[in-house]
Amino acid sequence: QVQLVESGGGLVQPGGSLRLSCATSRSIFSLYAMGWFRQAPGKQRELVAAISSDGGTNYADSVKGRFTISRDNAKNTVYLQMNSLKPEDQAVYSCNVDRGALGRYWGHGPQVTVSS
Repeated sequence: QVQLVESGGGLVQPGGSLRLSCATSRSIFSLYAMGWFRQAPGKQRELVAAISSDGGTNYADSVKGRFTISRDNAKNTVYLQMNSLKPEDQAVYSCNVDRGALGRYWGHGPQVTVSS
């Protein structure tokens, strides 16, 4: 059973910042791409950002320039730094391990609430 330990969600005002963290085992972290998805009520789950095992990144157009995904190899942790948050960023954010044809592992997701 793969564990994804997520943290960092919460309530923030529009324009504010939050940082999400997702830690997993070294055996998983070193092999696979990881990323963050989000799902707002009544909407489909969407990719927010992803980072490959060698550090290549990919972002949804809606978050480019505001969000940054990074990985700390020493801590087996992926971070999502979210700046200039907007109400439309409000969602449940889920960490994800992408094993390609082998499928994905999902975290349970911290809630991010953007409200004044």
